Amino acid sequence: MERKSNKQPKLGIRKGDKVRVIAGDDKGKEGTVLEVILAKNRAVVEGVSIVTKHTKPSAGKPEGGIKKVEASIHISNLQLIDPASGKLTRVGRKLDEKGKLKRFSKKTGEFIK
Repeated sequence: MERKSNKQPKLGIRKGDKVRVIAGDDKGKEGTVLEVILAKNRAVVEGVSIVTKHTKPSAGKPEGGIKKVEASIHISNLQLIDPASGKLTRVGRKLDEKGKLKRFSKKTGEFIK
């Protein structure tokens, strides 16, 4: 019988990061991460993967209609844009001077906020 792990997956992308889509229909588009869905390894990026949602009129929202909403995209299709250099970079994790684990850019070696 396998043992289940309760560890949270360590993703290189967080809410508020500026990312570029590197694969899929929206390849090349850039935006900021609005939400990260850890359970599914997906993220919602502003202005990327727009889908059409049809909303039914109800007592709370009598207008109903068609709305354009951002759908989630898999984390593997996103790459972080380094805040310092503005280039795409991979993300690593290492200890800072205080002994706290922080993210850093593998391209420049600098810590990311």
